[in-house]
Amino acid sequence: MDRDDGKLTIRRAVEALRNGVPNPAAVEMLGCRQPKAEAAFAELLAGAEDARVPAARVQGMLVSGDFGAGKSHVLVHLERQALAQGFVCSRVAVSKETPFYDLGKVFKSAVDNARMPDREGRLFEELGTVADRGSESFAGFVEWVEAAESKGVLHRVFPASVAVYDSRRDPERNARIESFWAGDRIKVSDVKDGLRLIGQGQRCAFRTPRAAELPPQRLRFAVELMRGAGYKGWVVLLDELELVGSYSPLQRGRSYAELTRWLGHASGDGCPGLIAVAAVTGDFASAILGPDGKNDREGVVRRLADSRYADSVRRAEAGIRLLERKCIRLSPPTADDVRDTLETLRRIYSDAYGWEAPRLEPSVRGVGIQARMRYKVRAAINEWDLRRIYPGSRPDTVGGEFHHAYEENADLERESGDDAEGAGR
Repeated sequence: MDRDDGKLTIRRAVEALRNGVPNPAAVEMLGCRQPKAEAAFAELLAGAEDARVPAARVQGMLVSGDFGAGKSHVLVHLERQALAQGFVCSRVAVSKETPFYDLGKVFKSAVDNARMPDREGRLFEELGTVADRGSESFAGFVEWVEAAESKGVLHRVFPASVAVYDSRRDPERNARIESFWAGDRIKVSDVKDGLRLIGQGQRCAFRTPRAAELPPQRLRFAVELMRGAGYKGWVVLLDELELVGSYSPLQRGRSYAELTRWLGHASGDGCPGLIAVAAVTGDFASAILGPDGKNDREGVVRRLADSRYADSVRRAEAGIRLLERKCIRLSPPTADDVRDTLETLRRIYSDAYGWEAPRLEPSVRGVGIQARMRYKVRAAINEWDLRRIYPGSRPDTVGGEFHHAYEENADLERESGDDAEGAGR
């Protein structure tokens, strides 16, 4: 990296911190001071590296903290750790476009946002390029696909598409197969034509899969393909899980069931090699799950039981228990944390602008937002900005507290079609 590129990287890191959304460079420079979360994640990585671990093992964890406590910073740090150890990683922000109750949309977002340790580009295209067809790991992947189909774990279209893809006869057809693996539709006739082209027409006797059955199969297939291509697994980092609190009751119940799936607590849905880390606000359990809030512990379960999603009740109950009992609470910054972080930040800022930033008096005191590291970082950058641009000024930063309202969004329910079901009961 030359001098100009280095300065640009540093300035981008400062800009990210100024906006409260740390990028990988900023996280690398500042480090992470959450040993409990780091230790739990390291244990998950070590477990995922074991060859063909039991499918029922726990495959994820929850971290919680107030707004500005550093949840996103921790997720970026964990992503860096996983990439360095040979895992494919995806950061997914729960949003209107990526509703957590919809596995298909979350999976597609994870694919679109996937990062590989040593390559750039579209995930499945890169996996198809890097996979060594003669390796033991890829042979194990092909063997697994065939066995999974025979056991009913995968639809027949998956081993069929692998056979067509691996023949490398038609690049355009292979691109369509990659898109299918990534979550798009495909004409089954296209795969069958490919089978006939490679002399495997006898394998064409299968129906078109139902759209609803594909997302969990795609997830399992993707992880196995990553392992077959030589990677250790797939780490999916789920940010802003608290937005589930603004869903309708039925959508919240479905989301709790999906959380159980992602974290590996759903019976029969284990996914060896997958690690999910979800971040949620610290008050979610009291504001949404308990009797002093929306009381989802009882109300949502009843709503699910009286819907077409009744088979998700047990998973939803498990997801609620995970949110109530299994969150790793992020530690507040100590005096040493604040002092060391501000000193590191001062050096970064000085290098970014070629201006010697003055030392600031560190303090861990304050209530609400003023006690959080995000506030201290942004306040320091704001003060240095003003003193650099207006020499002699002595700014006094005032921050406003942010509270999640968890207000339900009726538009989301109408878009999902759940409101029609509710009106018909």
